[in-house]
Amino acid sequence: MAAAFEVIGGQPLRGEIVPQGAKNEALQILCAVLLTAEPVTISNIPDIRDVNKLIELLGSMGVKVERLSADTYRFQADAVNLDYLDTPEFVKQARELRGSVMILGPMLARYGKCQLPKPGGDKIGRRPLDTHFLGLQKLGGELTVEGTDFYKISAPNGLRGAYMLLDEASVTGTANIVMGAVLAEGTTTIYNAACEPYLQQLCKMMVRMGASIQGIGSNLLVIEGVQTLGGTEHRMLPDMIEIGSFIGLAAMTGSEITIKDCAIPELGLIPDTFRKLGIKLEFRGDDIHVPAQDRYEIATYLDGSILTVSDHTWPGFTPDLLSIVLVVATQAKGTVLVHQKMFESRLFFVDKLIDMGAQITLCDPHRAIVIGLDHQKKLQGITMTSPDIRAGVALLIAALSANGKSKILNIEQIDRGYQNIEGRLQALGAQIKRVG
Repeated sequence: MAAAFEVIGGQPLRGEIVPQGAKNEALQILCAVLLTAEPVTISNIPDIRDVNKLIELLGSMGVKVERLSADTYRFQADAVNLDYLDTPEFVKQARELRGSVMILGPMLARYGKCQLPKPGGDKIGRRPLDTHFLGLQKLGGELTVEGTDFYKISAPNGLRGAYMLLDEASVTGTANIVMGAVLAEGTTTIYNAACEPYLQQLCKMMVRMGASIQGIGSNLLVIEGVQTLGGTEHRMLPDMIEIGSFIGLAAMTGSEITIKDCAIPELGLIPDTFRKLGIKLEFRGDDIHVPAQDRYEIATYLDGSILTVSDHTWPGFTPDLLSIVLVVATQAKGTVLVHQKMFESRLFFVDKLIDMGAQITLCDPHRAIVIGLDHQKKLQGITMTSPDIRAGVALLIAALSANGKSKILNIEQIDRGYQNIEGRLQALGAQIKRVG
């Protein structure tokens, strides 16, 4: 029987919690170890399913993997086995996680070829890989597609720098192209590049390895290719999605929580977006203290119209936190329009919140209007299924704030992105246990 969470809600929580290393950074950084034959040591790696599967994949490909401590690994890709890419085992491993797509750039740059089945991940709508392949083709990669879901790309004449204007500011697409370009011959200019903190981290790491990258933090990157890269050490940022989730958890449950070591300058609009929902936040050094609040009120625009919270490419608000904003708004005073622009299936979990008593109108696959209950009427515990990572945690927050018992099924989705979430919540006083 698959595992589930049983949650008894309605209890205020209290204490300190440390966010894990950033999942979305880890998937990029781990693939970058393929760019050099020298050792690369990475710390603050989250112990979560998607990251562990990628580490297993690298090990199967011949990368030497040594675990130095709970969150620190040393990798050395000095004997990558290209033949492994032709095996059914590789296809199975690569298909199980979306992060595997980011081996394309470094493998093409260093070995002149790579292949990959269509990778997995959340079922949150269409997530085409065109940006990845178009960029690598501009650098000289030759793509063949076998069937509908197996990709082979090679660069028999090596990669050469090129100018490109990306069709979308894809984070993983930009990461793949940059990892290809750092070893390409000549200059590569990438306009409309993603500039998320995690991509900045990847670029800074590669600069320490010997790459030449200008424009880090902007949407215009200029890369001068080099012959080889060396080893380095890298520490990952805390996970901004966890930080936002814990802010939302504190507000929904009326709890006093301090979130430690948040790398606050890297959080962008996240703190101010939660403040617009009426949530008080205090910055104490690099910690965020969320005081206990009986109620919180959603701001309006200056003309009195309803607040809209929408996602956008960085430095806009991250789409991964819109589900948290939506669930937090269910107990606010006021009304908010949540507009999920990037993924058309990410709001389909609201039926579970409606079943719990939330007042939400789903306008279309991209927009939902939330009328807050102002903590006057509690959500009620129910049995529900987690459809994806971020919705799963939003439902968990709803369950922790609700009256009575909730059961959340399909928590493998939550495990993909959140490390020992029940243990860390129990330490705050949450009544949550894993069953099945």
